[in-house]
Amino acid sequence: MMSNLQTSRRWGVPVVAVIAVLCAPFVAGAQQVISSAAALQLSNAPPESVGMSTERLARLTTIFKKEIDDKKLPGAVMMIARQSKLVYAAALGARDPKNADAMRTDAIFRIYSMTKPMVSVAAMILVEDGVLQLADPVAKWLPAFKDIKVLTSGGLVAPERAMTVQDLLRHTAGLAYGELTQNPAVKDALTKAGLVKPGVIDFDARDMAGTEEVERLAKVPLLYQPGTIWEYSLATDVLGRVVEAASGKRLSEFMSERIFKPLKMDDTAFWVPPEKKGRVVEPFEKDPIAGTPISLIDVSKSPANDSGGAGGVGTAGDYLRFAQMLANGGVLDGQRVVSRTTIKLMTADHLGSRLPVAATAGGAVLGASTYTFGLGFAVRPSDGIAPVPGSAGDFNWGGYAGTLFWVDPKEQLVAVFMVQSSGVLRSYHRTLFRQLVYQAIVD
Repeated sequence: MMSNLQTSRRWGVPVVAVIAVLCAPFVAGAQQVISSAAALQLSNAPPESVGMSTERLARLTTIFKKEIDDKKLPGAVMMIARQSKLVYAAALGARDPKNADAMRTDAIFRIYSMTKPMVSVAAMILVEDGVLQLADPVAKWLPAFKDIKVLTSGGLVAPERAMTVQDLLRHTAGLAYGELTQNPAVKDALTKAGLVKPGVIDFDARDMAGTEEVERLAKVPLLYQPGTIWEYSLATDVLGRVVEAASGKRLSEFMSERIFKPLKMDDTAFWVPPEKKGRVVEPFEKDPIAGTPISLIDVSKSPANDSGGAGGVGTAGDYLRFAQMLANGGVLDGQRVVSRTTIKLMTADHLGSRLPVAATAGGAVLGASTYTFGLGFAVRPSDGIAPVPGSAGDFNWGGYAGTLFWVDPKEQLVAVFMVQSSGVLRSYHRTLFRQLVYQAIVD
């Protein structure tokens, strides 16, 4: 096995890309886990000391190795923490399947929509600073939105109330994703605005400046009256522009200062500089089931705008630190990012019984899970009903290329799943990972 391990010294200590972690008793596998923990600046613990089973965690390695051997997945990095202790970290398969470059724990992934929770936290930092309010009209910060219209069966009408910052955070702004909407008029308007590129690449509008993005989007009619329907949309991209207007800084700069640097998320950004290019994870050229080409965003150059909805890159270790901060009530290693009360507000139900989920592809992103939505996260309303294991109050989100994270406060559990697989098996692998994590809890 040791011949397959890769080592990096970017943290001043060996960082092992573990091909099989915790397949043996913890003492035998301790070196691998300790190395990963050192890289994360997160303390490790034997799984049994925090109520998890070494033997059962090993199923993750065995089963996902088979998925990789069967060519259903090029590679993956998986990390699990319980009670703030790292208990599992594995890098399996290939970082780049075209040249069989082995996966490594510090590999950099396109996280797509897992950028959204981080941008949501950035907005709430400004709320805590007293700069923003959730009830602020978006047009207060982005004046182009003051004349936006709503598309109805009778034509274009004025909004019944202003789109607010809270609407952006909870996807009730009336906005759409061109890749998901089934409304031909809105899709056509988004296409003409360059905010969707049918047949070219999905979820990539980073080639225009932020001010231009706002001007173009504000001319596209809303699908619904603000505050009436949940539909997945470009809302978090707009939220990123609000953060810029309210802070006076580019989104990446503000997030670096207030989130990434305090949490030591050294590899999280909106693009990958040349010296880190060799750590970027690549997908299969074609979906292994559908046979369709896979095309992911080019992260090798600085974008014209920092896409708050889909533009982030980062490592599993970085995201684990972000998620652990959320689990801890806004603080990690003595660095407070937001207050406990803000995390409580963000992970509460902000839809209730009054705001339905759209019966569209954009609504199915949330609806199929039976979760409700908070301010940047899907939130589980009860222990049951959902088709995956979990606890009432757990919260999560994923990304277009198959990434996933969740925090389960009741179980004191944090998990991160990093892949670059945007095809048919994306949902299957996320569910498989979640099932295997929960079955390893034995206390």
